[in-house]
Amino acid sequence: MPKQLLDHSDIRRIIRRMAHEIVEKNKGTENLCLVGIQKGGVILAKRLASQIESIESCRIEVGTLDITFYRDDINTKTEQPVVKKTEIPCTITDKTVVLVDDVLFTGRSIRAAMDALIDFGRPAYIRLAVLIDRGHRNFPSGLITREKISLHLFRTWLRSPLLKTGKKIKRS
Repeated sequence: MPKQLLDHSDIRRIIRRMAHEIVEKNKGTENLCLVGIQKGGVILAKRLASQIESIESCRIEVGTLDITFYRDDINTKTEQPVVKKTEIPCTITDKTVVLVDDVLFTGRSIRAAMDALIDFGRPAYIRLAVLIDRGHRNFPSGLITREKISLHLFRTWLRSPLLKTGKKIKRS
């Protein structure tokens, strides 16, 4: 039987706390936008934006970013990659962009996301918000680190969580 790590209430509280941390780190919401990495990061980014909007009573721009063609392992895949939607609804130049993903593991997806993001402008800052950190970076310590995190899991068995309302995060 799979062990449940987080339930809906846990995730809701974590997202609320992460939203407060993002606002505090940015000293408000001026020049702030969230960009969710397809697929799990998009769901989390929208939920974070909703929480920030309820805290600060202002609208936060949320974008989606597909990193398929920026991955360093694209040529090693045998199956055809599925390209998802990229939509950045605002200019990111001179803004604080919070890259959002559900799980941070080796850091390769984050590196690909930074490469993709730069094609849309030159942010003043790129910060990282993740729900779960699994450890095991492939990059030198400090190059890719998370600023907002809620759960450290340094195990190889954790699979990417589903963040849709009512879903549970389980390990297999």
